[in-house]
Amino acid sequence: MRKKIKLLDLHGVNYLSLREKKHKVKQHLFGKAWKQGGTFNDFLSTLPHLLAGEVFHEIVGKITKAVCQNRMVLLGMGAHPIKVGLNPILIDWMERGILKGIAMNGACLVHDVEMAMVGHTSEEVDEELSRGTFGMVKETHEWINHAISEGVKKGMGIGESVGQMLLSERFPYSHLSLLAAGERIGVPMTVHIAIGTDIYHMGPMADGASLGKGSLKDFRLFASLVSKLDRGVYINLGSAVILPEVFLKALALARNLGHPLKKITTINMDFMVHYRPSLNVVRRPTLTGGKGYTLIGHHELMVPLLAASVIERLNSLKKAKLG
Repeated sequence: MRKKIKLLDLHGVNYLSLREKKHKVKQHLFGKAWKQGGTFNDFLSTLPHLLAGEVFHEIVGKITKAVCQNRMVLLGMGAHPIKVGLNPILIDWMERGILKGIAMNGACLVHDVEMAMVGHTSEEVDEELSRGTFGMVKETHEWINHAISEGVKKGMGIGESVGQMLLSERFPYSHLSLLAAGERIGVPMTVHIAIGTDIYHMGPMADGASLGKGSLKDFRLFASLVSKLDRGVYINLGSAVILPEVFLKALALARNLGHPLKKITTINMDFMVHYRPSLNVVRRPTLTGGKGYTLIGHHELMVPLLAASVIERLNSLKKAKLG
């Protein structure tokens, strides 16, 4: 038979007053109900100042401050943002002088170039892989490899090579190309390739020497941009491996060459928390100062919201200064 255990006597419990107790959630941090007919700034003011809401407000402030002080705002990205229709928004940021450089992984070339050529991209991988036709797009293979090889012969990196040729070709949808826009506006574009990860590596036209030489030049250009990040902002958008690794090495190189980079704001934006961005973007670069942020959500919603919020904040500051 189980021994009977005496229950605790709760009559001696000590209480604190609700008014004296410290709490994290306070009424002034709450969101506000939407009032029909309001402006976008009115909408932003309705967002709660709690958890991701507070992070979002801080990020908008950090980017806005960097732009106002003419500091570096640099974007590293995977290909998914292109595939969810964000090129016009990123191009607008470039045209406004908010983004001062974009670093891409190799897959971005495929989708950016195909969009410029024909206005559509992103094949059905499951279906095409089963047929043995995945990635076997003649124009994509030929054009990208030709652009890289020709540009590298002239001493250019991959971003500049492809951007220049996109402008010269005058494809019907070149206005949707990030690489063409970068070349047109004068925003440095770098491409960081891992051999074997992209479809234009799969055919006989791929030249390893050109791919390697062009991507190495782009890494050195990217490191130069990173060296200017003190009190600036680095955004990692949808790259879980390649760009976080490239960014960490570029940062290490810049610091080794005497650039202090003590205060950096880093932002990782993705669908979920990944190991490398969490360490190589958010945590490690800001150990000596600055702050790292993680903003989780769908790119097709979060990026337009962030872009518009920064633009509105900048416009408000400009009006206040003029007034």
